[in-house]
Amino acid sequence: MAVAPPDNHIARQSNLRRALAAAPLDALIVTSLPNIAYLTGLFVSTAALVVTPDQLRLIVDGRYTEVAEARRRELPTLTVVTLPPGSSFEEGLASELASIGNGRVGFESDHLTVYRHQDLTGRLAGKGARTHLEGTQGLVEGLRVVKDPWELGRLREAATRLSDAAKCIIPKALAGMSERQVAAIIEAELRRVGFDKPAFDTIVAAGPNSAMPHYRAGDGQLSEGDLVVMDFGGMLDGYAVDLTRTITVGRPRERERRLLEHVAGAQAAAFRAIAVGKAATAVDDAARRVLESAGLGEAFSHGTGHGLGLEVHERPRVGRWRAELADEALQAGMVFTLEPGAYLAGWGGARIEDDVVVTPGGAEWLTDVPRLP
Repeated sequence: MAVAPPDNHIARQSNLRRALAAAPLDALIVTSLPNIAYLTGLFVSTAALVVTPDQLRLIVDGRYTEVAEARRRELPTLTVVTLPPGSSFEEGLASELASIGNGRVGFESDHLTVYRHQDLTGRLAGKGARTHLEGTQGLVEGLRVVKDPWELGRLREAATRLSDAAKCIIPKALAGMSERQVAAIIEAELRRVGFDKPAFDTIVAAGPNSAMPHYRAGDGQLSEGDLVVMDFGGMLDGYAVDLTRTITVGRPRERERRLLEHVAGAQAAAFRAIAVGKAATAVDDAARRVLESAGLGEAFSHGTGHGLGLEVHERPRVGRWRAELADEALQAGMVFTLEPGAYLAGWGGARIEDDVVVTPGGAEWLTDVPRLP
């Protein structure tokens, strides 16, 4: 597995420290595993990180001591703390925070449960620490939203592989096959082109099932004339890419052809709307207007896209404007999907999804697969 060069991680850590100083916070507890991977290059199933103005203390259990020490040798900013057998992460965090002294310590509100917060607070009190815990949101995610050149290189490579896989998959979806059989072909193809694993559970939805946006592959059979939604993605070196194509089994009839053309038109409009400084919601609005003008506004039941990176769904959110959510201005280096769809219950639906990167002059397609049958 390729990992970003040490200089990239050191730069990310410096950016986070500037965000802490602006908050202002004396330290930050990082418990989101993708955020830990972003800052250290360590991909594990459990860990915690304490970030201060001059230290990164990575807490792991004995399963990950060796790989954590390998990262420490690459990153002089990192100190590895291995939990003693039988100890908990809460106890490890409390001990590290108590050693820092008094101060304002942020924690990731989206990634620390109420129970764990209460447990940590109690342990700190038991150690006599006067640490004030404050909830934070998006401090690391705000850095992750703009990809650095190394990340863009991995995402470009992943998108090329996904496109190659899709071109081999689509001709193999034949009448008489079950959705599960097609999903198995997709996942085998993802492995063949070099992905580490699927990015999510593969969606294959045939006939009326295609009207359910997040249906999972089942026993349904592909029949002549069916619309078939195939939504799949892969993880390469920790980074996710995502693609959807809707095909017809056999030649498309007029109704199916028109639906696919409207959805493709909505995606094209969204792509044209991308520009640095423009609100992400404006991209959604461009796609939505096309489908509304075709009488399909109510059939478009989800957002136009989502960010891609260490997670398959991350910032930016490319959806409808909502008063309770901050609108995000597009920046060069953001990577996200464009995936408008229209779903007609009892009959079928269509979605077309590709990955794009925002550039200083607009946007660039990362995936490259024919959109219409």
